[in-house]
Amino acid sequence: MKPIQPPSELNVNDFTLVFEDLTRIIIRLPSTQKLSFTTLSVLHTLSRKSPMRLTELTAHEQVTQSGMTQLVTRLERDGLVERRPDPKDGRVVQVHLTEQGAAVIHSRRKERIARMMKFAEGLAPEEMQAIASAIPALRRLVELGDQV
Repeated sequence: MKPIQPPSELNVNDFTLVFEDLTRIIIRLPSTQKLSFTTLSVLHTLSRKSPMRLTELTAHEQVTQSGMTQLVTRLERDGLVERRPDPKDGRVVQVHLTEQGAAVIHSRRKERIARMMKFAEGLAPEEMQAIASAIPALRRLVELGDQV
């Protein structure tokens, strides 16, 4: 196998296309619990940023207020989230991830890790090292993206 030569500069177009493809694969990995993309996105968001105001969640997920309200109502009925008054402002409702909702996310993440480990078995050691070396920069990109 030919040694991997690090590029002298980032080709953002190639980077974006590869991440779109990788994201598509990861999102569609089989799951024991089939949930819609929006539902999973909300649960993942809350797993990182719970609690959130309904308006914040709506803006973050880029859906309509009525759509988010309906989704949160279904998630609450299913025991995955709960609404509680904001301790700083009783007029405001915060959405919290429940233990059951966190278990859904944990289970999906565990399954994805197992599947990605299988995929990684097909990589050469140099390719694995290249990906490992990129993780800090990728985390930084996530931080920068969360600031938008």
